[in-house]
Amino acid sequence: MHAKQSPAAPARGAHKYQAVRAYLVGLVERELHVGDAIPSERALCVRFGVSRMTVRQAVDALVGEGVLVREQGRGTFVAPRRMDFEMRLTTFGEEMRRRGMRPETRVLGMGTVPASAEAADALGTEPGAPLHHLRRVRYADGSPMSIEQHWVAVDLVPGLLAAGPPPSMHDALRAVGLDPSWGEETLTAAEATDEEAALLDLRGTRAVLRATRRTFSAQAPAMYSNACYRGDRYSVWVPLSAPAPALVPRLRERDDERVEQREAVGAALEDGRTG
Repeated sequence: MHAKQSPAAPARGAHKYQAVRAYLVGLVERELHVGDAIPSERALCVRFGVSRMTVRQAVDALVGEGVLVREQGRGTFVAPRRMDFEMRLTTFGEEMRRRGMRPETRVLGMGTVPASAEAADALGTEPGAPLHHLRRVRYADGSPMSIEQHWVAVDLVPGLLAAGPPPSMHDALRAVGLDPSWGEETLTAAEATDEEAALLDLRGTRAVLRATRRTFSAQAPAMYSNACYRGDRYSVWVPLSAPAPALVPRLRERDDERVEQREAVGAALEDGRTG
């Protein structure tokens, strides 16, 4: 669908591509929907009287910002809105419902597996110890968003998977008195494997965000997890604050030397009294 309004004139000194970019942003915000194609490069060149290189510069900028997505051999389309990946100890289902989206799950496999060295270290158990393992694809409003895997020690929760995959791993832990109270997570950017790209329906990009998490109940690790998130649907949001001042200011090197000298003198005097 093409806009009927005339393109806004670029500000004095602005690059021509900025007028094209502003026009496309207006289309996305007011007229086009997710999955709609933008006007062709040729149409934009004619409309703005610019070269194809200028149009591509504007489109490239919006692709880089996640506003548009290119599909090989098909064209350029309005991209799904990115979701912030906020660093909080919540489940996928909780996050999607908070955003007004419908979470769904497709189980890829579950059962008991021997602990790998990595999983054993994360859970504080021995390599080869039996672990519950659950692997699944998570969906939001029918679109695949992530692939998750979870490991929990069998001796910690013996009947975890007895009735089938739990709708919520956190709720399953709470049910046996292991309330998830805190966690630690590592995030890395990566490229999807062929299997991951197929499961996540990745077309224009194979960029993914990998997250590895340890979930604790009190001071003991209760669950080890990893997830592969679509890079075109997630961005990381982390709140920042100014560092708090140290409660006890660090001593400078000279102060350290003076403290050592005073301690040495004090020790010598003490030896003199007791000698």
